[in-house]
Amino acid sequence: MRRITTIEFDGAGKRAIDNAKGRVVVTIVVFSLCFGVISARLIDLGLLSGMAQASTQGPADGGRTARADIIDRNGVLLATDLRTVSAYAKPSAIRHPEIAAARLASVLPGLSAADLEKKLRSSSSFVWVERKLTPAEHAAVIRLGIPGVDFRTEIERVYPHGNLAAHLIGYTNVDGVGKGGTERYFDARLKKDGAGGKPLQLAMDVRVQHVLRHEIQMAMEDFRALGGTGLIVDVNTGEIVAMASLPDFNPNEPGALIKKPAYMNRASHAVYEMGSTYKAFTMAMALEHNIADLEDGYDATNPIRVARFTINDDHPKARWLSMPEIFMYSSNIGSAKMALEAGGDLQQDFLRSLGQLDKPEVQLHEVGAPMTPTVWRDINTMTIAFGHGVAVSGLQLAAGFAAITNGGIKRPLTVLRADPAFPPGGTRVVSEATSRKMQALLRLVVEKGTGRKADAKGYLVGGKTGTAEKSGVGGYRRKALLSSFISVFPVTDPRYVVWVLMDEPKGNASTYGFSSGGWTAAPVVKRVIERAAPLLGVMPSDDETHPLVPAMLPLIQPELRS
Repeated sequence: MRRITTIEFDGAGKRAIDNAKGRVVVTIVVFSLCFGVISARLIDLGLLSGMAQASTQGPADGGRTARADIIDRNGVLLATDLRTVSAYAKPSAIRHPEIAAARLASVLPGLSAADLEKKLRSSSSFVWVERKLTPAEHAAVIRLGIPGVDFRTEIERVYPHGNLAAHLIGYTNVDGVGKGGTERYFDARLKKDGAGGKPLQLAMDVRVQHVLRHEIQMAMEDFRALGGTGLIVDVNTGEIVAMASLPDFNPNEPGALIKKPAYMNRASHAVYEMGSTYKAFTMAMALEHNIADLEDGYDATNPIRVARFTINDDHPKARWLSMPEIFMYSSNIGSAKMALEAGGDLQQDFLRSLGQLDKPEVQLHEVGAPMTPTVWRDINTMTIAFGHGVAVSGLQLAAGFAAITNGGIKRPLTVLRADPAFPPGGTRVVSEATSRKMQALLRLVVEKGTGRKADAKGYLVGGKTGTAEKSGVGGYRRKALLSSFISVFPVTDPRYVVWVLMDEPKGNASTYGFSSGGWTAAPVVKRVIERAAPLLGVMPSDDETHPLVPAMLPLIQPELRS
């Protein structure tokens, strides 16, 4: 066995070892102190300066709360958050403001070197150099390596489709607060769900929205209209599949929202006297309450004179008109006599049941309240029968029209996609028999009446024209028209209501100078249906008439039977 020998030092050797141990201890202490100083400095530069910055500029991401995405009914992204980089400077740390400003301006297009120099010479502790840098701009500023210039991440709300559905989706301000449309109405919910949370799914179909907006935009240009608007509504669920209002705006540039006409949602916020589209409600009221039936009629030989008012027909037949003829010819005289026989009380009750006299409930803040007479006199009853004397929004008109054509059930409108497992409830407002007759009358208008230009072949469109004079100082302005068309298709088994209104269209060569709803709005509806129906899963049919239409033909004068 090997013996292990322990060597012990004494004297000079022991002293040498003790000195070496002392040096090692001193070295360790020195290194520890240096490390501590460096760590403290790093904390000061990082954590403390970051806290100081936060105290003057708010929390990270520019103080904005992350918001959940918004998607359409098919999952297409409509609004989302993106993280962007912005450059800022601490003026006190900039040694040569003039040189720094010139160098920054050289890599940031559109930045004024003179304006930036003023910022860098200010007494502020924090100034923005440029917001929302592109990746290339970010890299270029980094390469400059200017002391006192740094970056911070911000959240930016982005709308991939721009103007397409600006009024429906809405926008957020610089602080990330919803300021319009669904962004405003669901502001708290979108913030609560935050980034990565469950998206807000709308009923809108982005493809159908494009069709509606594009056709209205083209018509505005063709007829030099001041504006245009439209809706597509599912009559069985109340879902708003498309909503367009022109002129519109780009929600990616909220700072540009200075033009009130572009900000106004003409489909939900504006209210209009709807003209002859309202005759559909008058006819439904008369049929539902047995005021008259299809075989009955009214004398439209002479205008109606009440005090200083005179009610005329635009295209007078100057004879007795059957109920189908009153609707097909759009007779003001016949409609007024029909409503007067029903009475103002019944008219008010019926219109209220259709949601025409109360502000509609829908998930938007931009919803207009109807304008109704303070005192409902006989003259009001007669003029309201053909759409003058009461002003409603497009939402109200579409909801009421859906109710009288879908079998008689009024359902609330919604901007959110409905859950197929939980069909929406509703309230019966007319019988199935009355609704069936209205379907046939609406088809008659498109087959043989004022709505022929809305006849999209294969889709059995039924509808009603509307032309109303805009009110002004001293009365109505005869040449300032609100021209519209409201429709339902397919009329034998209604699926969707389509409404289009043009604000002050001007007739052109293709309309022979006419600017009424049948000439300007009806063709828009036709093109919308032709393009949108396949996207909505509505297949064309070979059947071109409603079964009740042939039964009504004997009630019409011979010139229109064929």
